[in-house]
Order: sequence, then C-alpha cells, then structure tokens
Amino acid sequence: MTRLRDVLADTGGEVVCSLDFDHDALRAPYVELRIEADLPLTCQRSLQRFVFPVRIVQRLGLIRDEADEAGLLPDYEPLLVPEDGMLAPAELVEDELILAVPAIPVAPGSEAVDRDWPVTAEEEIRVNPFAGLATLKKDRNN
Repeated sequence: MTRLRDVLADTGGEVVCSLDFDHDALRAPYVELRIEADLPLTCQRSLQRFVFPVRIVQRLGLIRDEADEAGLLPDYEPLLVPEDGMLAPAELVEDELILAVPAIPVAPGSEAVDRDWPVTAEEEIRVNPFAGLATLKKDRNN
C-alpha cells in the first residue's frame, strides 16, 4: 500500500479486511468492504505519533458505465469496473483507508495551539497593517 504509506507516521501495524461480493434485491452487483486498522499518524498539533482507529463498512456498487450509477441504491458508492472485469482488492482497501485519514490529523485530547502559545498583549494591540493606509486616505480627503 505505497500510496497509504506516504500519509502514515510509520509502516507498523496491520489491516484486517473482508470483501463480500453479492447482488442486491435489484440484482445490482456490489462488493461490501469491512476494514479494521489502527493507522499510525502524526498529530499536527503536537507533532507526536498517535494511533487513529479506522472501522469501515462500505458497499460499492459495481458498474460498467457511469450511466449505471443512477440505478444504484442510495447507500452505495459507485465503483467503475475495468473493461476486463478484474478488480484489485488491495487497491480497494487502500483507497478506503486513504479516504478515512483526516486531512489534518489531530490526536484526541491534544491541546489547541492557542492554549500552548497564547497571544501576547503586544500582539493584541498591534493594529491592522492597512490601518496606516486608512489614515493617509483620511488626511488626503481633508
């Protein structure tokens, strides 16, 4: 899972998954993914490693053409099957894990940055850098 490796703090751990292929009541083919993993991420507040638990149950409706997406049940995500009909299970699992990783990983219970580095009194009274321009404009109009 080389694409997933790029967002992890390290490559330790394992992924437990199952893929069940079937047809629903409308005879639409689908694959149900069940994935459990504990992903090692880097907290963007503390820059420390933490474990992010991932538990996914996802149904992917198997379609041959994008127009077939309209015929899927609402809780399905569409998955366009290649022309040869061959799916790569490891890639499906990797895709779902990548989607599960938060854009900005933050460890549960980590303190907000403003609590670690409070704003100083000098920074609070510092005026907007464009306030000087407003003063010049005001002087010019008088």
